[in-house]
Amino acid sequence: MRLRRILAITKARNIEFIRDRSALGWNILLPLLLVLGLATIFSGDNQPLYKVGVMMAAESAELPTGDAEPLMNLRFTQFVPEFDHDRAVRLVERHRLDLLVDFEQRRYWINSTSPKGYSLERMIAGLPGVALERAVVTGEQTRYVDWLVPGILGMNMMFSCLFGVGYVIVRYRKAGYLKRLSATPISPAEFLIAQICSRLLVIMVVTCAVFAATEWLIGFPVLGSHLTLLAVALAGAVAMIAMGVAVAARTTSEELANGLLNLVTWPMMMVSGVWFSIEGAPAAVVWAAQCLPLTHLLDAARAVMLDGASLMQVADHLVILLLIGVGFLCFGAWSFRWRDV
Repeated sequence: MRLRRILAITKARNIEFIRDRSALGWNILLPLLLVLGLATIFSGDNQPLYKVGVMMAAESAELPTGDAEPLMNLRFTQFVPEFDHDRAVRLVERHRLDLLVDFEQRRYWINSTSPKGYSLERMIAGLPGVALERAVVTGEQTRYVDWLVPGILGMNMMFSCLFGVGYVIVRYRKAGYLKRLSATPISPAEFLIAQICSRLLVIMVVTCAVFAATEWLIGFPVLGSHLTLLAVALAGAVAMIAMGVAVAARTTSEELANGLLNLVTWPMMMVSGVWFSIEGAPAAVVWAAQCLPLTHLLDAARAVMLDGASLMQVADHLVILLLIGVGFLCFGAWSFRWRDV
């Protein structure tokens, strides 16, 4: 494997992308317009339902019934099982949960600045047979746009990674460009690594520029380190670019490539938490989401931005993303073919 050959292909691909002004402009404008538009639409957003976290001893345990705990009879209230007490308290602090209750300890936690928490507490006081000790936490509410920004940027990275590499490789194969490259000393691994490096450079420059612009315009919080956030973005981009490489490794039809890439992107967009939290979703949905790289990218990014998580606290997400990237890259290099026949 020669670094010189990899750098030559990377440079050629970057020049090709920069000369395509429409694609470059769309990659910059789309996420910016989405963030600004949704920030305007949801600036006064309030969820219609109360959300109450219920501490559970084990994942196999079931939520108590209304006969055993009258609190569970509250209407228009979603009860979400929680297994990590510290995490659940942070959700109350960030107004992601309106109330947290532990029936074993006969105690509940409420945010003193939460209007919904106040309403729930008043309702609890009027319920017969409910005797719970009160605990107060504080914390500023996370605006919907603050929670949404990582999702929009992550979604833009996902489309740019998958289509920017997968579709391009298929187009190269169909146009005969790869057939000509096969006559050179370049190996499939060198070609694919060059494609990953080229797309990674473009994505990180565009994402950092959009992030800086939206941070200046909207003023969303970043409680953690920007360098940690950059490491998360790098790991997520590598994983999704490698996924695009694996999809395009043997695909010869642009129509098939488009269908396969959509088959990959739409589930991630729906269940990875781009638009809404999957707290309280069925266990099968939560399990499926944990198999997707975008889920780990967004969970890690939101932990850094909203909770001030350190690099070590998101290390598990980074390891999973890097393993996904290495796995798909190895599969792509092993199954890659130069020609369309």
